[in-house]
Amino acid sequence: MKAKNRDQSLSDSRELDGSYDQLTDSVEDDFELSIVCHRPESMDKLQEQTKFTKKELQVLYRGFKNVGTNEFSHFTCVSQECPCGVVNEENFKIIYSQFFPQGDSSMYAHFLFEAFDTNKNGSISFEDFVFGLSIILRGTINDRLNWAFNLYDLNKDGCITKEEMFDIMKSIYDMMGKYTYPTMQDDIPREHVESFFQKMDRNNDGVVTIEEFIESCKKDESIMQSMQLFDNVI
Repeated sequence: MKAKNRDQSLSDSRELDGSYDQLTDSVEDDFELSIVCHRPESMDKLQEQTKFTKKELQVLYRGFKNVGTNEFSHFTCVSQECPCGVVNEENFKIIYSQFFPQGDSSMYAHFLFEAFDTNKNGSISFEDFVFGLSIILRGTINDRLNWAFNLYDLNKDGCITKEEMFDIMKSIYDMMGKYTYPTMQDDIPREHVESFFQKMDRNNDGVVTIEEFIESCKKDESIMQSMQLFDNVI
């Protein structure tokens, strides 16, 4: 039974990355079986649950697997015995630092990791990754706004406070760096938060609910444009 599960795990993994070849891959079975310890969902199931094609899922999976392999010495997986299964927060921060070397991306990467880690187990599986990415890139306006609200709602109590919004805003500006905004004053993120809250907090109770957030974003073009900053930093 254990061997059967391992065979299935290897089969699913190869289906995702499109790498299976009976003539060349059989010799690598022992090596690959030793490293596949998180079995992804089947290709058909992932296609049903996301808005990605089979080819897109394969490309995404290859990239996701490479994050943890020993080929990249600066990436270490949650477990050295599972280099292609999951990504932990430390790895995630390292990845983001490569894309935004001009600033400090660590805090924003932390917030984004929390949003992707839907199971709250301290790691992001391939399923977590593609489910979130599918919403961000291919979801409806409501889907994307719900995802963004969840990102801002740091303590997950169903509403956004000024401090939560400020923490996210500041982390984005910190990540983009002074080279991107060389003349930006330190109080600019706070001013943006005050402006957003004036528009979003319709009943002036000091917090923004999901209903207020979505309604305000849809009605105010300037807020929607600001929200599209996610397209550049995801």
